[in-house]
Amino acid sequence: MTIDDVKKELSSDEKMLASAFKAEKIYKKHKLKIFAVVGITIAYFGGTAIMESIAQSKKENANSAYLTLAKDAKNSEALDTLKSNNPALFELYSYQEALKNKDTASLKKLSTSSNEIISDLANYHLAVLEKRPADSILNNELARVHNAALLINEGKTEEAQEELELISEESPVKNISKMISHYGIKGS
Repeated sequence: MTIDDVKKELSSDEKMLASAFKAEKIYKKHKLKIFAVVGITIAYFGGTAIMESIAQSKKENANSAYLTLAKDAKNSEALDTLKSNNPALFELYSYQEALKNKDTASLKKLSTSSNEIISDLANYHLAVLEKRPADSILNNELARVHNAALLINEGKTEEAQEELELISEESPVKNISKMISHYGIKGS
């Protein structure tokens, strides 16, 4: 080994030692900030994992309760579990049961739901069960057919015809409205 090689090696060792001293100086100066960032990062990822675990557990409990209710509708424990773990699924289940049992009281309660879909469907089916005019966003054409049938029963054929004409040509219930218009209105 030559003297130049030794000088180069010592020079690189000096640079590495100087870098280590700089890193130590920065570490001492910003130690609290570094620990705070590391701590916050660990807390964030740990908290996220815990929240996801809790959400997954709630979903599993709600699904299990729903399946139990499908087999035994009178299981109050499963009903409470479903209500506390997944209120939206609880409302859907309540809606299904209200329709199955033609329970107008439950449908009235569900018609004020914050869930717009459940509210709209409950309002529509409540109107049908109570034989009064229906208004629905989701079942708009069916509501028009229902309203026309009510108007025909009242002898208001012109108004029934106008209601049926509001159903678009692309609607799946257009053929039903044509039959009602032809046989129900013209036949009376």
